[in-house]
Order: sequence, then C-alpha cells, then structure tokens
Amino acid sequence: MFFMKRSRIGVIGAGWWATFAHIPAIKSHPDAQLVAVQSRDRAKAEKIARDFGATYACTRLEEMLALKELDAVIVATTPNVHFAQAKAALERGLHVLIEKPMTFTVNEAQELIETAARKKLQLLISCPWHFTAHGIEARRLIQAGALGEIKMISVLMTNPVDKLLRGVNTTPTHGMDKVYVAPGKGSYSDPTVAGGGQIFCQVSHAAAYLTFLTGLRPAEVYARFDRDGSPNDIYNALTLTLENGALVNIASTAATPLCERNYEVRVFGAKAILQLELWRGVMTLIDFTDQRTEFEPLAPSEIYPSHAPALNFVEAILSRKPNGSPGELGLAAMEIIEAACDSARTNRCVKIREIRCLDGKRIDLDKRPAVCAKA
Repeated sequence: MFFMKRSRIGVIGAGWWATFAHIPAIKSHPDAQLVAVQSRDRAKAEKIARDFGATYACTRLEEMLALKELDAVIVATTPNVHFAQAKAALERGLHVLIEKPMTFTVNEAQELIETAARKKLQLLISCPWHFTAHGIEARRLIQAGALGEIKMISVLMTNPVDKLLRGVNTTPTHGMDKVYVAPGKGSYSDPTVAGGGQIFCQVSHAAAYLTFLTGLRPAEVYARFDRDGSPNDIYNALTLTLENGALVNIASTAATPLCERNYEVRVFGAKAILQLELWRGVMTLIDFTDQRTEFEPLAPSEIYPSHAPALNFVEAILSRKPNGSPGELGLAAMEIIEAACDSARTNRCVKIREIRCLDGKRIDLDKRPAVCAKA
C-alpha cells in the first residue's frame, strides 16, 4: 500500500501570531501534521494542543526537540530567542520556519544560514508579502530586466501598531484584534525582548522585500529614528544604497489611524517604473514610451496571505516547491536593521559592502576587480 509522506511540524511559541496564522495553515494542509505546540505556561500549552489537535503540549524547547516524530519546527517566539531556538532545531536536523525579525544580529542570521546549508535543511523566513501574485510578478519583471538597471526605490510603510510598540496594551489593533490569544506583555514593547520598535517589527518586512524584488543586497545605510517618548523607535527614515548603486528611501511609522495603512513601493528603472500599493493590492508598470500596464487587482484575501509562509514551508520540506522566502532574505533585512540602528545611534553612514560596477554585470563581491569598487 502506498502512503503519502506528511510533514510533521512542531510550533515553538504558540502565541498570538502562531495561533492566528501558522497553526491554521498547518491544519489546512492535507500533507502536514501538527505534532506539538510549545508555550511556557503548561495550562496554555495544553489548551492550544487540545483546541488545535496537537499530539503533544510542551513547555520547554528541549522537551519538543526530544520528540522523535518531528520533521520541522516553526519558531514563532519573541525575537530575543529566535537564534538559540532555531540553531538548536537545525542542529537537531529539523527544517525551520522562523518569524521576522530573523535574529538580533547579522552574525546570528549568517550562522543560521550556514547551519541549514551544512545540514541540508530548509530555512524559511516568515514574510507573507513574498507570496503575493504581485510580488512574484514584480520580482520576475525586475530580474528579467523589464525595468532596466534599477536606479532608485521609494518605500512608504505604515501599520497602526504603535500601542503594541509603546506597551500601552497587548491587544493587536490593526485589523487582527479578534484573536485566540493576545501577545504577551513586553513581546513588542520591551527592547530586550523585541530588539526595538518599528525597525525590528515592521521595517524587517520592507528590508527583506528589497532583496526579494531585486536580488540586490544593501551596501550603505543612513538612518534617523524618532521614539516619540517611547522606549522604542516609532518613526524611521532610512536612506540606503544597494550594491549596484541604486538609491533607496524607506519611511515607516507605527503611529497612524487604525483605518489607514500604507505600503507603497516605487521602483525606478532605466527603462520603466513599477508602482505597487501592497495594502491595496494594486500594481502598475509604466515604461518610458508612456505605455501603462495595469495588473489585475488582488482579492482582499490575497493582499496579505498570512498562511502562505507555513504552506510553502510544508511544500518545500516535501520537495514539491522551492523555498519562496529563504533565510538569505532575512539576513539581508538584518544587515539593514543592524546598520540602521548603528547609524541612528552614531549619526553616521554605515557601510556594509562595496558598491560594484554599474555596467549591469553580476559581479561576485568577493572576486570583483579593484577598479569596480567605489570608495
């Protein structure tokens, strides 16, 4: 008799987002099995296991990693423990889906990528924007050269989560307030737990999206933050240079009315301009002959596909689909976040890598001719 292989998954940190997105996604996939959930509170872990049909309720990471039935884990805990938990799971031989922000530091993100590669395991960063039809098509157009050389990108990203970042309350207030369990106290407002405010919580999305779209890594970052009386940054303004010399501006804040969200991405190429309104699900390509291509608007359910990372994780584990949001995108985001935090603290431009020649050639940064480097 033929048996279909299933992906057996445990969820570390079964809290607000895990119970809202990851666990329902696992339950909806015919070839995935929710084996275990972990929460530090025994009663909470048992309730989640019972309500969602998990076999095991764990309170400690070691307890979950000792389970022989597991193929993979989803790390949905607070950012301060992402690295240690993901590293332990990878060393145990488990595939890992990790929430954003990937880690606290670039070195930690790089170590996770190297560990996954050494163990031949899937490492996926949870960024739903990487799975929209518009995002995938925009990446195809950009990387196929439809826009020509990318010269400039403008990003405006807002999401009304400032009460979470300020610690005013722990109830999500940005359209996801009807939740199974609210975030823990300090999960978003304690810098030692969350890493920071808007830069870690939301700019982590936009930072990863830049490399997702263009395939380019950041070279230089200058940033200014406004905490607005909070222990965390609430307003962020970043100026970046990508490795090909393209200029990028990212403006982002958590302090907006509940009814208003913005995620506007404008990509300016030498041959065309691509305009995306991610929260509105619209995309337009305008070339330099004034030809406009309006893409089919996304349905409301397609605008922010919260289940997509976990669903793709299952498919990648089963070798059915490529990893749609690999750890390298989380690393690129951490390069921007770490440099931005350093820049905001020191009031200086932070250099990450050299800027290569602007002749369209893909040059290995470690093997580039000296004449291609910009001082």
